[in-house]
Amino acid sequence: MREPSEIPSMAELRAEIDALDVRIVALLADRARLIDRAAQLKPGEGMPARITARVEEVVRNACAEAEARGMDPALIEAIWRMMVEWSIAREERVLGKGEEA
Repeated sequence: MREPSEIPSMAELRAEIDALDVRIVALLADRARLIDRAAQLKPGEGMPARITARVEEVVRNACAEAEARGMDPALIEAIWRMMVEWSIAREERVLGKGEEA
């Protein structure tokens, strides 16, 4: 990816953004596959879909990374909480809504 200051036109900038969006969606699809694997592994380890301490750890990690990269941690927290809730719902379709470990 080029530095934004190296992009000379809006057309090229939009192309860079579109290409980045494709990569982001691919990474989210990879993450979803990992969530599916978690749903397979959790029953054998006696884990429910929702583990609040882990949710908070994931969000804290994302916010710390956001700060380190000069991003708004509040925005990243909102996005991550939505993504984590979606992931838990995906796991619950397999595991059911069990009690937290």
